[in-house]
Amino acid sequence: MKHHDATRSAEDLREEPPEGDADVIVVGAGPTGLMLATELRLAGVRPLVLERQPRPRDTPKAGGLGGQILELLRYRGLLERLEAACTGPVPAPRFPFGGVHLDFTHLPDPPMHALPLPQQLLERQLGERAGELGVRLRRGHEVIGVSQDDDAVTVDVRGPDGPYRTRTRYLLGCDGARSRIRDWADIPFPGTTYPEVNRLAQVTLPDTVTVLSNGDLDVPGFGTIRAGFTRTDQGLLGIGSSPGTQSVSLYTIEDETTEYDDDVPMTLTELQDSIRRVLGAHLPLAESTRLSRFTFKARQAERYREGRILLAGDAAHLFPATGVALNAGMLDAVNLAWKLAADLHGTAPAGLLDTYHAERRLAGARTLLHTRAQVALRRGHDAAAEALREVFTELLADEQPLRRMGALVAGTDVHYPMPGAGHHPLAGTFAPDLTLHTGQGITSVAELMHTARPVLLDLAGRPELRQTARDWRHLIDVHTAKTDDRPADALLIRPDGHVAWAATLDEPADSASPLLSEALSAWFGTP
Repeated sequence: MKHHDATRSAEDLREEPPEGDADVIVVGAGPTGLMLATELRLAGVRPLVLERQPRPRDTPKAGGLGGQILELLRYRGLLERLEAACTGPVPAPRFPFGGVHLDFTHLPDPPMHALPLPQQLLERQLGERAGELGVRLRRGHEVIGVSQDDDAVTVDVRGPDGPYRTRTRYLLGCDGARSRIRDWADIPFPGTTYPEVNRLAQVTLPDTVTVLSNGDLDVPGFGTIRAGFTRTDQGLLGIGSSPGTQSVSLYTIEDETTEYDDDVPMTLTELQDSIRRVLGAHLPLAESTRLSRFTFKARQAERYREGRILLAGDAAHLFPATGVALNAGMLDAVNLAWKLAADLHGTAPAGLLDTYHAERRLAGARTLLHTRAQVALRRGHDAAAEALREVFTELLADEQPLRRMGALVAGTDVHYPMPGAGHHPLAGTFAPDLTLHTGQGITSVAELMHTARPVLLDLAGRPELRQTARDWRHLIDVHTAKTDDRPADALLIRPDGHVAWAATLDEPADSASPLLSEALSAWFGTP
């Protein structure tokens, strides 16, 4: 790859090693970059995070977390911390999907949950956690050039004290939708940009607007605006309200080709103008607690790795729907970190790092599938589109398709392909959080995963399986426990919470032991 330098020639740059002999450089201190840095640190790697912004941005972006990442955060012991930082009550499990809703409120165990934690607060919590683990973060340091060879990546940086050049074994691009790291690595980013602008807000209404018992709004001089979605020839207006409060969520979509600067915040006036264009009427608004604007793109990097440069988060994929980007990006980070750490520690089997692209591009494709389907559901304004939404809504009245859609949106239906043949149904899926009875008391799979280390969990008193794993004891934790209705005799769980191998109930030792050894070698190397 040729050297790309946006502003300076080589002689203008002073040589500077990564601070504290960092093993890798992470570009971008958003949720994906910070999650990646903390996971690397847990795995014994010394990351350096470079962020071009001199201070954390307060421009509203994502309004919370949802889907599989919540379970993963619980497995790391972080979920309670994030729940404590929430600014409001956890919403009912009812989620927009392309102009209709996935309503799980009547299910005793909804397949998807959300956490109302604005991105600014999420980044603050992840930043504090990174600092506690000793992650070094340089704010106001912008990467201006990148090149790589077989041994390292050369990175040109413009910092507060001037430009400098440094070298790192790997460069991780978590620098967002307009990733310069992706461009410098010559990784294509094909897809579609939709000609629409979305505006999302949490506002309070003046007392002149009445919130009716069914959630509709009674607006003086106009009449009733129903809760949910209202479509006009000019766009879509979404309203979410609760009787007894003047706080409402507002959402507009308009076809528009204007390019907005992400760093320029939306104003209340801009939102009111959008509502007026869509609805043809003025909706009085009092104050706002959140205002955000975004456009929709459906794009996915052709490859998540180019030599020693890897992509994660929005740099690797963009989805044309809300509520899924943080889930996908932070799960990218967790999948990548342990594999990269094994490579850096010299314990990775051949091809381990390449499974990051294979697994997370598969997961990204699943997310693109349902978010593109949402585009088709929401953008149509004719009778045929209304019929499609009506049929889709009728299907969601049945529990099985509703749960299937919930798993798809949450990302819990991802089933990573496993090497070898004859796998247990759990192999490649996220490990269930079993209640475990041990000689030291009661614990759980989630608690065992707090350290982000691989776990071999013997659930049936199988000493021959523990003996098989003895040569990997420096790399994995081995636990013996009992659980009610055990799904397998033993589980080998990767640091990202996914099952790498499982022994069927009462599987003979002459079958289980060789397959366990094969799985251990495939994921954690030959001892």
